[in-house]
Amino acid sequence: MANTLYDRTIAFAGICQAVALVQQVAKDGYCDNSAFETSVKAILNTSPTNTLDVFGSEANLKVGLECLVKGIDNTPTGSELTRYVISLMALERKLSGNPEAMSQLGNRIQMLERQTDHFHLFDEQMISNVASIYLDIISPIGPRIQVTGTPSVLQQTSNQHKVRALLLSGIRCAVLWRQVGGKRRHLIFGRKKMLKQAQILLARI
Repeated sequence: MANTLYDRTIAFAGICQAVALVQQVAKDGYCDNSAFETSVKAILNTSPTNTLDVFGSEANLKVGLECLVKGIDNTPTGSELTRYVISLMALERKLSGNPEAMSQLGNRIQMLERQTDHFHLFDEQMISNVASIYLDIISPIGPRIQVTGTPSVLQQTSNQHKVRALLLSGIRCAVLWRQVGGKRRHLIFGRKKMLKQAQILLARI
């Protein structure tokens, strides 16, 4: 896959979209439905023709691009989002260094794909199946991501499933970020360029 500023921005917006939706679900118990569908579908798209193909279109990443441009700042909300992004990227690095976990992840995603022949991906049971992949394979790698939100909302099983499904999507996008050449230095020294690229993309959505 191409290794350009555009590709890195798209992949990073995918991570941002996942964490922005985690925050929405954890606090309110619901989130932008079409953005949620884009993020979960990205998990199953393991052989894309290009970076954007993982998400379908630039418009499908609107929530992530807005989060990239406005959400990651020094406000309490922005700091929480930043913490999620950093935690996901650290988990992905551990995952990529663990061939056995990577193999298990690939097998479970293939199984999920086969299940979509018989069930709708967004049935509650299927979202539970997606969540269990995160719980069984990613969580044990550690450290665990502490999701903060409204306690009564987070106690609901369906919301826990959504949060874990979105965290798995964040891992998928962190893998993509690495595949298109994304490195920590791009976040430190190339942040302004990425912000500018995200603003260009938002302007044409």
